[in-house]
Amino acid sequence: MEQTLSYTHCSLCPRRCGVDRTAGERGFCGMPAYPVAARAAGHYWEEPVISGEYGSGAVFFSGCTLRCKFCQNYEISTQKHGYGLDSARLREIFRHLINEGHHNINLVTPTQFLPDILPALEPKLPVPIVYNCGGYERVETIQALEGKVDVWLPDMKYSDSGLARVLSAAPDYVETAKAAILEMYRQTGPVLIKNGLIQRGVLIRHLILPGQADNSIGVLEWIANSFPKGAVPVSLMSQYVPMGPASKVPPFHRRITQEEYDTVLS
Repeated sequence: MEQTLSYTHCSLCPRRCGVDRTAGERGFCGMPAYPVAARAAGHYWEEPVISGEYGSGAVFFSGCTLRCKFCQNYEISTQKHGYGLDSARLREIFRHLINEGHHNINLVTPTQFLPDILPALEPKLPVPIVYNCGGYERVETIQALEGKVDVWLPDMKYSDSGLARVLSAAPDYVETAKAAILEMYRQTGPVLIKNGLIQRGVLIRHLILPGQADNSIGVLEWIANSFPKGAVPVSLMSQYVPMGPASKVPPFHRRITQEEYDTVLS
């Protein structure tokens, strides 16, 4: 497990590039052997059970293990904007966000930096730790996080592997994300919400894509068939905005229609 959470012969994510990031080599994510973060601040526009009244203490890490052609955080995920940090500085940032009164620490796309993030989480902080990711995770990496993450906030983007290949350069996304989310649920069990705020569990996000209602219905059917009723809430998102390379390719050049949203919602 130690090798899994190492920058040398990197296999933190499902790409398993095998590069030595400590020697200056770069894998799929393109990131160095230390954390790079683009933003650390209160975030008030997550799901209400995450943001609450006083916001989520969000740290947006740079780089990504996916290549979503519709990414709305292109400068962070692909152009790698951000500032270099170490574990000690991360710990200071976490403490600062907690002292500001935010409800949790929200790690946004953190997988490529786990060897430095994990030490910053010890000893355990007094608020829930939220792991905010694209769902494309190795089970072995998720297992190494057991006891350190309280709330898993993964995307489940696709039930259609062909769509995952074209839009996110991840033909193995569907089965990989399913296995990872099942492991997340094994660790936390059913969702626990107190005073309107999530304390423990898995909350799955799904963004409806234009012209892809069947993809969304497939995702929802898998969730319904995989977890007890009410155990895993779903955030069904309608805010797709045409951005990046996808914005030039129909039907991804448009917003979703009300009919598409109603079809999936039903």
